[in-house]
Amino acid sequence: MEIFYYLIFGCLSLVVAALEFSKTTKDRINTSSAFNSFKNNYLVVYSLMMAGDWLQGPYVYFLYSQYGFDKGDIGRLFIAGFGSSMLFGTIVGSLADKQGRKRACVTYCITYILSCFTKHSPLYKVLMLGRILGGIATSLLFSAFESWLVAEHNKRGFDQQWLSLTFSKAIFLGNGLIAIVSGLFANVLADTLGFGPVAPFDAAACFLAIGVVIILSSWSENYGDPSESKDLLTQFKGAAVAIASDEKIALLGAIQSLFEGSMYTFVFLWTPALSPNDEEIPHGFIFATFMLASMLGSSVASRLMARASLKVESYMQIVFVLSSFSLMLPVVTIFLAQPSKEKGGSISFAGSIQLFGFCTFEACVGIFWPSIMKMRSQYIPEEARSTIMNFFRIPLNIFVCIVLYNVNAFPITVMFGMCSIFLFMAAILQRRLMVVAESYKSKPQDWTPMTMRERNSEAEPLNI
Repeated sequence: MEIFYYLIFGCLSLVVAALEFSKTTKDRINTSSAFNSFKNNYLVVYSLMMAGDWLQGPYVYFLYSQYGFDKGDIGRLFIAGFGSSMLFGTIVGSLADKQGRKRACVTYCITYILSCFTKHSPLYKVLMLGRILGGIATSLLFSAFESWLVAEHNKRGFDQQWLSLTFSKAIFLGNGLIAIVSGLFANVLADTLGFGPVAPFDAAACFLAIGVVIILSSWSENYGDPSESKDLLTQFKGAAVAIASDEKIALLGAIQSLFEGSMYTFVFLWTPALSPNDEEIPHGFIFATFMLASMLGSSVASRLMARASLKVESYMQIVFVLSSFSLMLPVVTIFLAQPSKEKGGSISFAGSIQLFGFCTFEACVGIFWPSIMKMRSQYIPEEARSTIMNFFRIPLNIFVCIVLYNVNAFPITVMFGMCSIFLFMAAILQRRLMVVAESYKSKPQDWTPMTMRERNSEAEPLNI
């Protein structure tokens, strides 16, 4: 493997280490021992949950191909996963507000374990069932755990600023360190030890089972709106009213969909972008480098959010513009370097430039996650938190399904250009969100968050 890859990985490692070990009192938040115990418990559970998710990533496509399915069959399996997340996941995830967030987290573990078990079957229908279960689990992973954390944090009376510390650490560990270790561990199980591509899925099921035990033994239950008189349709209507009647929530949902839609598109496009002529690139090592860049971003985010005077709504505008520019590089490099027509070989000069840009984008992803979590905790009403968060994922899943279905219909530069435009739109909407939030803060009587009942009474009825 070329020294070029080691150089990037080494430089990122040094920067991350320097950021973590050079933190001063200004970069740290003074907390209590009770909060630290609560935070560490959540971080252990969240890391186990993310390990269960990351272990599956490197080998899911390879496993399907080993069972003899072609690109079209595999594409339909992936579309089924995102479609399931949009349809069934929205319903199941929304039930967390009514039935309990702890129960929803346990449901995530059980659902994902069952999804892992289906990977032992070469039957297409069984694998399709596994993708549907995995889609439901994904919706729960990205809504139930955060909803439980915010509610429990507030219920225990911890300082609101401390929540940002938990968010940044969760992303640093779960979306950074755990992702790297999981990728390496999956490689050891499947290739080094020779257990085959199903082994990482079995390991994922084990980690999820350990997480279930910790959740059941140490977490208390919390709810959004446990009212027995409110059925699911009424709950959906209330969430829709909240989004329609509060511009801040609507803007936040649009920003999240634009960024995450671009992010998931990038996941499918980075490999053909770096090796358009079948250049030999170390996919696993590049993936680990991306995750290291994400760790760098989360470390930067923890410093930014530790400063009470610096608002998330402000610095995220810069992050979105930077991410937009980084995904425009595949388009720009066409004019900077003449594309080679030779097959094979090492990464091209254009590919090297794009790799720097992609690492920059992953660093922006590392900043995005804890920052969007912080904004969601501020603007989304507690009683419908899971429901609204799953509503946000509907346009995201539609967008990804469309991209997957048409991935071969457009040149890769067009796809990256589209993502770049979406990210720039996110920056504009983020600016608008900051203006709206500031205007509410200047009117204290309007800044107090309204409950769902107050929103429903003030908003015009919606025909849903």
